[in-house]
Amino acid sequence: MRLQTDPTVIYGLGEKFDGNLRRTDLERDGPYNTYTRGGLPPTPIALPGAASLRAAVQPDVRGELFFVATGEGDGRHAFSKTLAEHEAAVRRYLVRYRQQHSKGR
Repeated sequence: MRLQTDPTVIYGLGEKFDGNLRRTDLERDGPYNTYTRGGLPPTPIALPGAASLRAAVQPDVRGELFFVATGEGDGRHAFSKTLAEHEAAVRRYLVRYRQQHSKGR
């Protein structure tokens, strides 16, 4: 199973990332694109803090394989155990995203 995580793709885009990750970004191959390549990216994409290092050594094992931002603007994420749960969370995120971005039009 590929990692398929947006932050690695965003990191790979560098300064080209304008805040909007597009399907074309996810489909364009590159060393940091975990949608098109198996395994981990060639280098870390962030410097982990102490809490992240503790979590890696002593993970809270709950069986969640998937995550997506909640879209509530507070940095939280929705974690899911199954692909169906994840797809529902992505739909909720997209509804929030579209509502927030259609207000300015």
